[in-house]
Formats: sequence, C-alpha cells, structure tokens
Amino acid sequence: MKRLFFALLFLVSFAFGAVNLNTATKKELMSLDGIGDKKAEEIIKYREKTPFTKPEDLKNIKGIGDKLFDKIKDKVEVGNPSKK
Repeated sequence: MKRLFFALLFLVSFAFGAVNLNTATKKELMSLDGIGDKKAEEIIKYREKTPFTKPEDLKNIKGIGDKLFDKIKDKVEVGNPSKK
C-alpha cells in the first residue's frame, strides 16, 4: 500500500510540474516519452559538463532531434543546477 501511495505521488508530481533537466534523476528523465535508460544517462553526463541553459540544449544529446524534442519540450524546464 505504501509503495502504491508513493508511485501515485510520483506520477501526480509530473502532472503538475515539468522535469528540470539540470536536477532530474534518471528515473524522472525516463518518465519523459522517448527517453530511455541510455538517453537519460547521456543527459546526466551532458549536464555534469555543461548545465542546460535552455530546453533546446537537449538536441545536443545524440538521439534527440527535432521530432523527439517537439514531443517533450512542454514537459521539460531548465532551472538552477545548484538547486535540488
């Protein structure tokens, strides 16, 4: 029951907020349509070297082009990388 509660809480949080590219966990990134394990890892590697300054920076990740970006652009945001 406790697991179900946290799973629902996790899902509701995404319904009301965008995924912050600079602070999201791998699991949060993978909740985005079209972002799997490898792309989530690449996003994390990218932001460790260069924090995202705008959502369009996602297109610098191999495998994320215009089509995928257009699918998820309304579900991502770029916030301060030092805030979690």
